[in-house]
Amino acid sequence: MNDLTTPQLAQAAVSQDDINAAVWAACDTFRGTVDPSIYKDYVLTMLFLKYVSDVWQDHYDNYKAQYGDHPELIAEMLKNERFVLPASASFYALHALRHTPGNGERIDKALHAIEDANLSKLRDVFQDISFNSNKLGDEQQKNDILRHLLEDFAKPALNLREGRVGSLDVIGNAYEFLIKNFASTSGKKAGEFYTPPEVSTLMARLMAPQPGDEICDPTCGSGSLLMKCGRLIREGAGSRKYALYGQEAIGSTWALAKMNMFLHGEDNHRIEWGDTIRNPKLLDGANNLKHFDIVVANPPFSLEKWGFEGADADKFSRFRRGVPPRTKGDYAFILHMVETMKPGTGRMAVVVPHGVLFRGAAEGRIRQKLIEENLLDVVIGLPEKLFYGTGIPAAVLLLRKHKADDQVLFIDASRDFEAGKNQNVLREADLQRIQATVAARQPVPRYAHLATQAQIAENDFNLNIPRYVDTFQEETPIDLMAVRRERLELKAELARLETQMDAYLKELGYE
Repeated sequence: MNDLTTPQLAQAAVSQDDINAAVWAACDTFRGTVDPSIYKDYVLTMLFLKYVSDVWQDHYDNYKAQYGDHPELIAEMLKNERFVLPASASFYALHALRHTPGNGERIDKALHAIEDANLSKLRDVFQDISFNSNKLGDEQQKNDILRHLLEDFAKPALNLREGRVGSLDVIGNAYEFLIKNFASTSGKKAGEFYTPPEVSTLMARLMAPQPGDEICDPTCGSGSLLMKCGRLIREGAGSRKYALYGQEAIGSTWALAKMNMFLHGEDNHRIEWGDTIRNPKLLDGANNLKHFDIVVANPPFSLEKWGFEGADADKFSRFRRGVPPRTKGDYAFILHMVETMKPGTGRMAVVVPHGVLFRGAAEGRIRQKLIEENLLDVVIGLPEKLFYGTGIPAAVLLLRKHKADDQVLFIDASRDFEAGKNQNVLREADLQRIQATVAARQPVPRYAHLATQAQIAENDFNLNIPRYVDTFQEETPIDLMAVRRERLELKAELARLETQMDAYLKELGYE
């Protein structure tokens, strides 16, 4: 093991807000030069590189203090780490050479060396990002930008050694903080990689994950929804006995998910890169779709090119209830999720646009079959402007393989939120109200209705929430005679005041 050169930094404890502010400030290097949708990958990858470098150095220094006269023993101890860091691939090796040409090429080589040394965890993670790309400008501009980026991450505020930041969650939370902030500035592209934290928290809680559960997100984005489920098991049962599975179609976003899992210490995961509808990769030993206890997703809304052409011949029979419309893939993802629920414990939560609730033709027929098979459990209407990149309101559908009854609970939560300038937010009280209503499974005036299958059939299997939850509030009748009396009293009072004012003016000599 070669000793890495790092500045000797104080190990004072640091808050989550301090780390968040420091990583966000590091983005200043790119602002005004590169679009956020591009530079987010560079900043998030650099955070990853800085973290693994600091942790590796921290552990190396500790081993050296204990076994300084036995370098071979130090090397053996380092083999037991969660990852291997080649000396030449350290952040500090790159930082030391920052003033010389070739920063982009050196960083790329370092990342690939880290990947090669940790293939079981990081295979292909860095193949979709290049710090040597012309996206960062010509060679001189690129070298300057990357020099500044290395200098930003070398500042004492971004010393990420375990002795300073403590819990691994601090780094994971900083990563999530960056992803959230990039989402808020990325417009429509944000929906490709991020679900608002309050929505993912709600979905995870409603799924009630338990130790031993296998949990899947077939459109996992950066992985935040999956990790919310895992965190609930760790915090509730103190157990890490669970497994996270995901698939993501966009290569750079898949890489974000892999790094996100790593930074949160979620080693028991399998995240695949590929199109879930055209090429599902989460299969069992017999090459059939793998089944899960929990399936959660925030799929792309009404995806136009979802794979209609091959749906009729789908070898997994996911579309036996019907083939979704050519230009709207919402039910393609729903049907995929239904097919991957375990027969006994299977349950799922999916975010959908409201059109899924009432559109007719093929979607209407699919919806009818899901209801008649008693799979649909709860329909929750959410407020507008919750999701990045779209102002339209969405709904969350809960489906279960085994329900306690044959009814469907409708919840209109569209009016409970905290208004924001660009995005509205679900408050903790709003989340708890939804959870309590789902748990009680009882009608609540102007908020929730428990509908029978007969009622839904009467509505032609239209699930539009206002058909079931009457939010009309009768206005208090107006007493017109009382209003007339009050008006006459006010007129009389006005006449009295005008007479009094005339008298005062007369006393002052004004006629």
